[in-house]
Amino acid sequence: MTESMLPTYNDVVAAAERIAGHAHHTPVLTSRIANEQLGAELYFKAENLQRMGAFKFRGGFNALARFDAAQRKAGVVAFSSGNHAQAIALSARLLGIPATIVMPLDAPAAKVAATRGYGATVVTYDRYTEDREQIGRDLAAKHGLTLIPPYDHADVIAGQGTAAKELFEEVGELDYLFAPLGGGGLLSGTALVTRALSPRCKLFGVEPEAGNDGQQSFRSGAIVHIDTPKTIADGAQTQHLGKLTFPIIQRHVDDILTASDAQLIDEMRFVASRMKMIVEPTGCLGLAAARAMQDELRGKKVGIILSGGNVDLPRFAELLS
Repeated sequence: MTESMLPTYNDVVAAAERIAGHAHHTPVLTSRIANEQLGAELYFKAENLQRMGAFKFRGGFNALARFDAAQRKAGVVAFSSGNHAQAIALSARLLGIPATIVMPLDAPAAKVAATRGYGATVVTYDRYTEDREQIGRDLAAKHGLTLIPPYDHADVIAGQGTAAKELFEEVGELDYLFAPLGGGGLLSGTALVTRALSPRCKLFGVEPEAGNDGQQSFRSGAIVHIDTPKTIADGAQTQHLGKLTFPIIQRHVDDILTASDAQLIDEMRFVASRMKMIVEPTGCLGLAAARAMQDELRGKKVGIILSGGNVDLPRFAELLS
């Protein structure tokens, strides 16, 4: 991996210009009760209110908007458990590009329905026995499609970083920032922005306790591959970080933390009852880690990225019951 292949903060700035007028400029929310409970000043970047319900639209649209005429005509293929699927499907529809999406058989029904609703062709696979990346590569080769992976792509990383750019531009520098971590697209994009706009801010990625490949990778200095983790945080059921995301995370992130499924349910309940929003389990990773660190955060200015809100309502009710 050469330095020139990695995206930079300037790529995030270009992405912000590219997606302007297409992606929502999502609100930054505060909660008096959350501030009281943690003894800190919390700022929630509500990407659950982004188009298609998650930050993924930013990176998906940025990547597809850079296609040349031949790529647009041939089409795009992507693999995803749901949010990247919907992001690519919606972006492709807006840009007039045919889309094929590889999704696991057990993906949330709402995410599959939304992906099909945006006009994409859905190809299913078993996430525990089949390799989605190989399926995507095979489809790309067979049909001449351009493969846009969910996180390990420079344009995707740059697009995801625009959420943090908006956050810092709205609230100024932060003492701490927490971002969910799956494959690292959001965290690496956030890292590029954090070091440019709030260099002293402590930045933490947060992944599910059952799938801490990022934490293992960060602390060992090499990408660790794991089996597909069993966790309610389906947006972070990744098996490894990317060749682009890992070096950015290594260089610019302070640490990788984890949260249990029980902690995620507690935070889903808090956000629903106190902030009146539906946030999916993955989207609550940052808040769960911040609450666990509340002694260190007292009196500090803290950012939390709520990454998405795509969860089946029956499943949401079941988890909170």
